[in-house]
Order: sequence, then structure tokens, then C-alpha cells
Amino acid sequence: MSRRTLNKGTRLQRRRRHIRNHLAGTPERPRLTVRRSLKHIYAQVIDDTTGQTLASASSLKLDGSGGNTEAAKAVGKALAEQARERNITKVCFDRNGRRYHGRLAALAEAAREQGLEF
Repeated sequence: MSRRTLNKGTRLQRRRRHIRNHLAGTPERPRLTVRRSLKHIYAQVIDDTTGQTLASASSLKLDGSGGNTEAAKAVGKALAEQARERNITKVCFDRNGRRYHGRLAALAEAAREQGLEF
């Protein structure tokens, strides 16, 4: 199948599967995954060996400010604080097939400022 025949959602799903085949969270270095919608942004720190979510934050839970970069920064800061409480300092970053740009980059930079390494 050529790229032109696949729609945007299908291409994104294929890219996600390809990335997840090479990226997995361990107890020493869990996976930080980010999902964004038009209105909100969600982030989780996941240990894939046990299938547990160790920390999570979203713009929906924080203040409902929506899906802008300021909300993404707040989510990154809240997630990093939760991770620090659980003695998590290193994570591997799963962009979920998205570009490192805009809200995604704002969330990552805020998490780095709070002490998470990736």
C-alpha cells in the first residue's frame, strides 16, 4: 500500500507501533508517554514490565485550562513532581508518533526543569 492511500490516522498508528516495538519502560527507566487531543493533554509514566501506571497528570485534572502550551507546561511540572515522589528520575520519552514540537515540547521541557532525565 502506498503512503497516499493511507489516511493520516492510519499512518500515525503505524508509526506508533513501529516506535513501541523499540521502546519499553522498565522499573529502572519507565516510559513517559504523552497523548494530546484538541482540548487537553495527558501524560503518564508507565512501567511496561508490570503494566502499571506510576504517575499521571492531565490538563483536564489540573485546572481545565485546555490544550495550550501553558497547560502542557503545568502537566509536565505536575508529572515530574509525582515521579520524584516515587523516586523516579530517569524516563524514556514516548512521543506517540508525534513531532517534538509545540505542546509536546513544552511538556517535556517543563518535566526536565523539574528534574526528570530523558
